[in-house]
Amino acid sequence: MTPLGMHSMIELYGCPAEMLDDIAVVREAMRAAVAISRGTLLGECEHRFSPHGVTVVGLLAESHISVHTWPEHCYAAADVFTCGTGGDPEGACRSLATSLLAERFHIKTISRGQAGPP
Repeated sequence: MTPLGMHSMIELYGCPAEMLDDIAVVREAMRAAVAISRGTLLGECEHRFSPHGVTVVGLLAESHISVHTWPEHCYAAADVFTCGTGGDPEGACRSLATSLLAERFHIKTISRGQAGPP
């Protein structure tokens, strides 16, 4: 059966701490990932934590993308959920790895839901 959506999660290791603590850098990385995912960005929400770390969330017409950072560990976690079959959530995750200069990363993708009657 055809899934209703695809949900990719990425673990990003070895990212420069100063990038992960810069909300503008993380926001731009998220926006670039949205473009790669072939998503439509409807809105954004962001938060700076004290003493460090940020979360940036993008609401997509196709679902969402979120990026959470731990600069003190040079680590970020993100997920990209795209409904339908036209998105590229894994490509979006690879874009985040590139934008945030990850030394290494791990992506896991799962299918969400099934088209058709219950």
